[in-house]
Amino acid sequence: MIRIVVDSSSDYQLEEIREKKLDLVTIAITIGEKQYVDGVDLDRNQFYEILEETGEFPKTAQPSPQQFLDVFLDAKEKGDEVVCITLSSALSGTYQSALLAKDMAEYGPIYVVDSRTATCNIKVLADYARKLADDGHSAGEIAEQVEGLKSRVKVVAALDTLEYLSRGGRLSRTAAALGDMAGLKPLITITEAGEVSVLGKALGKNKAISNSLRHLEKLKIDEAFPIYSIYSYGTENCERFEENLESKGIHPAKRLQIGATIGAHIGPEAFGIIFVEQGI
Repeated sequence: MIRIVVDSSSDYQLEEIREKKLDLVTIAITIGEKQYVDGVDLDRNQFYEILEETGEFPKTAQPSPQQFLDVFLDAKEKGDEVVCITLSSALSGTYQSALLAKDMAEYGPIYVVDSRTATCNIKVLADYARKLADDGHSAGEIAEQVEGLKSRVKVVAALDTLEYLSRGGRLSRTAAALGDMAGLKPLITITEAGEVSVLGKALGKNKAISNSLRHLEKLKIDEAFPIYSIYSYGTENCERFEENLESKGIHPAKRLQIGATIGAHIGPEAFGIIFVEQGI
């Protein structure tokens, strides 16, 4: 059997994990003095509510090598092959934890893929891996295919506020306050190096939507893969964005909610799109 392993930054719902027979390695999140397990005992809406109420910036703890090792040793005992897809190494040490666990397991058919991305982008890769496994491909073949796909999985998202970028140290408080006063809405993406990057800033929500659409026009979407609209907390902005996408002939298969790992940096009312770009 092929085991597909993801960490909780992939933002799967627990029922999806069970339904698709994935293995989940969890990430711990501390807000103030309380610690939670991402996606397990911290509901996503609850997370954003706590974020707004406390003014705290959450601290995430990467999974330990032991968490991955437990899964890998179970696979070894059962003779299963493993494809493990982790949060971007540019954002976390999760990938390194998985590599250490692979070495400790001393078992050949374990393949660890640095997704170079985050949130629901990882879901696109893991769903593809699951499909390839169901179609009879080996773990090595699946890892190779996922490595080839990961640079084509794209996200474009618009933030409603700059406050959370400043809380996370990515922007000064003064710049964030001035930007919010002016109604600036940053557009962000995840680069091929696996880092969060600002594509540009728009004045107001309508402009943020139109700038997002303008950016999408430069790219060719591979319709062999699903398109997802995404949101953080509060769906109003995302619903308006979806209406504009539909008018351009872009039809999201589903609306997905961004979890705590990336949500901490973007805050409520963010919206965007995830898709796979056509290969060359």
